[in-house]
Amino acid sequence: MRTVTAVAHRGDPYRVRENTVDSLRSALRRGADAVEIDVRLTRDGVPVLLHDDTLRRLWEHDRPLRSLSADEVRGLTSGGVPSLEEALKATDDGRLMIDLPGPADARAVRRIVGAVRDFGAEERVYYCAGAGAMLAVRAADPAAEIALTWTSLAPPRPALLDAVRPRWLNYRFPLASRDLVERVHRDGYLVSVWTPDTRRSMRRLLDAGVDSITTNRVDTLCALRRQP
Repeated sequence: MRTVTAVAHRGDPYRVRENTVDSLRSALRRGADAVEIDVRLTRDGVPVLLHDDTLRRLWEHDRPLRSLSADEVRGLTSGGVPSLEEALKATDDGRLMIDLPGPADARAVRRIVGAVRDFGAEERVYYCAGAGAMLAVRAADPAAEIALTWTSLAPPRPALLDAVRPRWLNYRFPLASRDLVERVHRDGYLVSVWTPDTRRSMRRLLDAGVDSITTNRVDTLCALRRQP
């Protein structure tokens, strides 16, 4: 089978708690080409890894992240929620796909993109989210690599594509078909999908010709890629 980019969704979440340094490292050890992480800001503007807007699901503290300082987050989670800087350090030269969950926030985007720039990691980081957040990324970094998350079979408007200038169109995996992939390729973009976790779904997507798969079971995807 043709090789596709294997992206580990929030690290290796079936083995290690998602969006933690250990989870990122586990995913890379299991063959991930890139790791998708979720990044939000604390009250004092520090980018940290957390998908939800509160600590409740993962850390059993029903506290909104935006109400907490980075030091308070560190104390409540015993250091379990890493900063973006810590994630960049922990992954060495590994690729990171930064997802920007929640409503588009130009200030937050500027802080996150700035943190990547300050670390000198622009070449190994790319960004995904909806149109609003990706327009903010493009404004903050004209050279950023972008995967525009798209949830409709109808193509994005040409004016939006011209403004965002994505490299990838990023679809929920049930939407992806050979016809859609061929159309997106004809338009000059790569196709990424999220988040299939069964072998059957992964095989279908590989056969459809997608370029990247984001999954919670990156080792399963890597094993499928090795099959003739």
